[in-house]
Amino acid sequence: MSNKKDAALSIKKLTPVLIVEAIEPSLSFWEERLGFKRTIEVPLGSHLGFVALEYSGIEVMMQTQQSAMADLPQAPRRAESAGLYFEVKDLSEIERALEGLKWILRRRAPYGSEELFLQEPGGHLIGFAQHPSRS
Repeated sequence: MSNKKDAALSIKKLTPVLIVEAIEPSLSFWEERLGFKRTIEVPLGSHLGFVALEYSGIEVMMQTQQSAMADLPQAPRRAESAGLYFEVKDLSEIERALEGLKWILRRRAPYGSEELFLQEPGGHLIGFAQHPSRS
């Protein structure tokens, strides 16, 4: 019997897949505001069903509910909202890039980070944090 604690995993990367009603409303947030670039796009009828976005080695994917159900019909009918937490070097750059959008919360966290949170157009919570010791 193998000990799972001793097993070495070969995980190379983790990429969140955000399930959304429609991809197009979120594209300007990710591409124009944050600088992500599309690396994959899969149409579904007259709209996008799936898209992969990349920025400096970070990847985020979005898939419509309709596309996800077609790909994996045995999956739950609706995935719950996800939150993404980005550690950034300079929080003021993020504030400038997202100027005009409504922040849900701005705070200094108990662990010392300056943090900003908002809801992106697909409905997911996005947080940005500048950690004092890691800036």
